[in-house]
This record gives sequence, C-alpha cells and structure tokens, in this order.
Amino acid sequence: MANADSNTSAHTEMTTGQTIIAGGVAALLKMPLGAKDDLFHVLHVCRSWVDELIETDNHAEYIALGGRLLAGFKVLRVVLGQPLPQHLIERLTVEEGQEGAPGTAPETDSDMLCEYCAALAQVLLGQQLAKDLQVQMADLLCEVFGLLEENVKAPRFVRTKRGLAMLDGNIVQGIH
Repeated sequence: MANADSNTSAHTEMTTGQTIIAGGVAALLKMPLGAKDDLFHVLHVCRSWVDELIETDNHAEYIALGGRLLAGFKVLRVVLGQPLPQHLIERLTVEEGQEGAPGTAPETDSDMLCEYCAALAQVLLGQQLAKDLQVQMADLLCEVFGLLEENVKAPRFVRTKRGLAMLDGNIVQGIH
C-alpha cells in the first residue's frame, strides 16, 4: 500500500468471496464446450455467450465472454466439418411435399459465416474501437450469428419415396 508521500497509487484488494464476474455470467463461462459436442449444442452455448456479451456493461465479463466466444467459434468450425449424427439428420429432414418445406438448400456458407463471427469477436476483444462502434460491432456479431444459426438449422434433406435426398435433389448414399 502506498503512503501519502509516494507517487505509487494504492489499489483496493479483493477479499475472499468477492468476484469480478457476476454469478449468472460466471455459470455461462463455465459451460464446457468441445469438438465432440453436438452441433446444435455448440450453437446454443455460443448463442448464450453472444446474447450475454451484447447485454453486459461489466468490462471483465465482456472480455471473458469475448474470449469464450472466440474459442467457441473455433470449436464450431471443427464441428461444422464433422459428419452429422443421425438425430441431427432427422431434425434437418422434411417430408416430400410437406407444407412450408424449402425448395432449395440454404445458399449461405456456414463455414464463412462462422469465420465472420470469429473475426468480429476478435475485433471486439481488441477494444480498439470507439464505444459506439464497439456496440455496433457487437450488434453486428449478434446478427451474423443469427444468420449462421438459421443456416445451420435449415432443412438439408427431404424424405422421398426413393429414400433420403438432399434438397437439391441428389439421393443421399450412405449418409454420414
């Protein structure tokens, strides 16, 4: 601790029980995430972090959430490249002639959207922008992530009389 004649500034010390990060955010930050997790689970966890990031005014929480998001997008990149498990194939399948079924597969590239999200998270972590631009970039991250979620969760398959097919019409042989 500095004395009155010193040019060293005094810092308050944290006592046991004090936390820099609030309980709800701390619980979010402890959510495990790995390349063996289900694609939709990874999306859900990343969505939780994005939502909290744009709401928090606490600098420590903001940095921690941004770091977890950046790591989460790296996990998401890996998971996007893995074969889909059967239960997700079922969730991404519509019946032939089903009302409201899309006519074509999504055109947006999920990998590219994930890269955009990671780049935005990196910019936000750098904290080199003016406050209003930082807020706009966080909002942009939220919007781009929303597009990514929509893209990943959009139907990819259609169940036909001949079997499972991609929405573009190609029959799926031994789907992974």
